Amino acid sequence: MSFQIRVFTAILAVLSLFTAPALAQNSGPLRIEITEGVIEPLPFALPVFEAETADATGVAAQITEVISADLTGTGLFREIEPGAFISNVSSFAAPIQYADWKAINAQALITGAVAVQGNQLNVKFRLYDVFSGAEMGDGLQFSATPEGWRRMAHKVADAVYSRITGEGGYFDSRVVYVSETGTKDARQKRLAIMDYDGANVKYLTDSSSIVLAPRFSPDGQRVLYTSYETGFPRIYVLDVTSVQRRALESQEGTMSFAPRFAPDGETIVFSLSQGGNTDIYRMNVNGGPATRLTAAPSIETAPSYSPDGTQIVFESDRSGSQQLYVMPASGGEARRISFGPGRYGTPVWSPRGDLVAFTKQNAGRFHIGVMRLDGSEERLLTASFLDEGPTWSPNGRVIMFSRETQGAQGRATLYSVDITGRNLRPVRTPEGGSDPSWSPLQR
Repeated sequence: MSFQIRVFTAILAVLSLFTAPALAQNSGPLRIEITEGVIEPLPFALPVFEAETADATGVAAQITEVISADLTGTGLFREIEPGAFISNVSSFAAPIQYADWKAINAQALITGAVAVQGNQLNVKFRLYDVFSGAEMGDGLQFSATPEGWRRMAHKVADAVYSRITGEGGYFDSRVVYVSETGTKDARQKRLAIMDYDGANVKYLTDSSSIVLAPRFSPDGQRVLYTSYETGFPRIYVLDVTSVQRRALESQEGTMSFAPRFAPDGETIVFSLSQGGNTDIYRMNVNGGPATRLTAAPSIETAPSYSPDGTQIVFESDRSGSQQLYVMPASGGEARRISFGPGRYGTPVWSPRGDLVAFTKQNAGRFHIGVMRLDGSEERLLTASFLDEGPTWSPNGRVIMFSRETQGAQGRATLYSVDITGRNLRPVRTPEGGSDPSWSPLQR
């Protein structure tokens, strides 16, 4: 789905933007400061987008609803109920009556319009700082086919989120995951892809064989995963658009698994088990010889590249228990970064480069956590019978993972949580879900 983006105004308010959620202030430019303090969600008003053509009424209401869900779902924003509005927006071009919006304590106002012309859907919006009485940034217009209406809603929400927080958005993205059905002793698994919020689920494989650990390429167009269809684990690469796939070259008598792309999109890193030993290797996704990166008499797995491609974080039991290590991308000496009680696994480098997310098992509980690259500031974000497999949102603000409940009827479900540990939310999928991998923002 291709999109056109057009700027249609040139009014820009000066913003003081912070990357460090907190109070929006009533004086000075509108902003949300993302900190560790108590969060008061920013109140915003979102009148239903104007339908500029007769057949745009229904989709205008749908787009408005998705924008609201995106923003309120972050925990940083609170929508003011339309019943509280003193005045409404009669036309996209009408002047804003700031006093009416101030009276109901709306700090941000989002207005928009939708038009359908043949096979083209146009969506435009503006964002206003109510207390400053000014428009925030340039108005934008998005154009696509009518089938792309959800993406246009996500793009509007991304722009609003970015202008108020100063961070990149993450709504116009997708997640590939393992869809699960059946009981624990007879579970069927297949790869599925969906919008970040669980909409538009499509299946990429059938459930005839076990599939594990799907991982997006940096451009979001391919997926690496492990399949047991030959009876032992082997890595495949799948094109998301065509759903065509191929097996990566592998040595006879070996098992390969836990693959992940490098930032260049051409190199992959993975684990290979041979002769009772498991090490980390790298190779070109298009084939060629594999280069061994570790050579310890232990299990080395779950590698993940740093955003600049210079380092790899992985899990190893070389110290006697499952811990996290960082080594140069070319291999060589590794340094341990996890030192708390319990076992650590499935590390994933943040797209910002400053944190590593991981799964931790300690005292009979599983956790999703984050830590700095030197092992400091470890923070456990969740706790349950079984939480595992973190993946980062494109902006590094949210982590998605899978949670499984106890008992023979236990079910795996996808959840998301902010890196502050707040706003734990289930991600609705038609069936059970595990092993999520978040795509970059779509183009």
